[in-house]
Amino acid sequence: MTSFNISTVGCQMNVSDSEKLSSSLVKMGFESKNSYEESSIIVVNTCVVRQSAEDTTTGFLGKLRKIKTKSPEKIIVVMGCMVGPDSSLLKKRFSHVDLWARPQEFYPILDLLSVRFNKDMEGCLSDLAPISPKISAFVPIVHGCNKFCTFCIIPFRRGKETSRDLSEIYDEIDIMVDRGLKEVTLLGQNVDSYGHDLKQRLDLADLVEKIHEIKGLERIRFLTSHPNDMSRRIINLVADLPKVCENINLPVQAGDNTVLVNMRRGYTVTQYLKKIDFIKNKIPDISLTTDLIVGFPNETNEQFQNSINLLKKVQFDKVHVAAYSNRNGTYASRKLPDNIDRSTKKERLNLVDELQKNIQKSLNSKMLAKNYQILVEGRKRGVMHGRTRTDKIVYLNNNLNKLLDDSIIGKMMDVKITDYSSWSLSADVIKNQLNKFEEIKV
Repeated sequence: MTSFNISTVGCQMNVSDSEKLSSSLVKMGFESKNSYEESSIIVVNTCVVRQSAEDTTTGFLGKLRKIKTKSPEKIIVVMGCMVGPDSSLLKKRFSHVDLWARPQEFYPILDLLSVRFNKDMEGCLSDLAPISPKISAFVPIVHGCNKFCTFCIIPFRRGKETSRDLSEIYDEIDIMVDRGLKEVTLLGQNVDSYGHDLKQRLDLADLVEKIHEIKGLERIRFLTSHPNDMSRRIINLVADLPKVCENINLPVQAGDNTVLVNMRRGYTVTQYLKKIDFIKNKIPDISLTTDLIVGFPNETNEQFQNSINLLKKVQFDKVHVAAYSNRNGTYASRKLPDNIDRSTKKERLNLVDELQKNIQKSLNSKMLAKNYQILVEGRKRGVMHGRTRTDKIVYLNNNLNKLLDDSIIGKMMDVKITDYSSWSLSADVIKNQLNKFEEIKV
């Protein structure tokens, strides 16, 4: 059987796109393999949000040149955000690539493969839900972004905001639940903009309420939110609907007003903190995460310190921090100087990492000896693990791993936290829970 491999770089949107393409290829009669070297079809799903992601991809494409030279019959496809409106320079640099496809452009890929391998592609795009979904899945609900933050390339690569039909999203999730899905994360570059472009003028809250009705679905998450667009109604739903997890990602990007203006974020630090206060008051057990950029053009030490002060004040459960990366085509690349040297960016990055490491350890310490429900996700290096509603990773203690078999994957279990670190927790299963799982005794 002709085999394929998909390598994915970047965000959850790319993960979802790769899963959908994989589902279509399996329906066409291709076999998925873990090794790209052993596959007849090699797909690279790319990201250009950061220079590091782009470097990873170009380095990998360099390796594939050698494979293509040795085995010219192999098909190499590049898809995703690296493929812009004009990819002529990329095509010239990587002439060994057979096809370039922009985000969500599945048809050209399937068309090429159907012709090359004499496969029937009819119907393979009608149901893009994974045939064998994992316990949790990412489901895009709105593509593109209309914000045009000065540092961000996404609007230029994924286009303007386009919402999917509510019934289409509902049916996709419902199908995956029938196939074993327990948790869904609704995705959007600005997930709160969902529905604003539809004729019926829906919003994210309407979609969440509808999806909440799906029987068998245990948990609902969504990301990424924009501070200006996250409504009180959706915050209230997080507080009130039992399936919606107490976990919100609200990127701040900077803790200084001048930097926020230069980023064209559209809010002040005070306005951001006001929204955080509302969320915390409405949902006391909320887990908050954020995104932060350090070394933005013209960022002074004082302005960076303002970002540090904001992190100390809010006490986020997780911070996704990155050094500013100049992206060709953005406003910042055209109008603002990339004038913070690499060593300063790295120093600021390390300072945020160290601060956040201590904050996370302190927050996790408060969970010690308390009971939580986890959704068991699988084994990692032989250790069974799951995730709390607040997105904390929990590893079951060693004495349990030999006793609990894989039948508990996808199940809810009540556990007691016995240890913690900055990044994860350890726990024992509450003994009366074990009766649900073949009456295992410990």
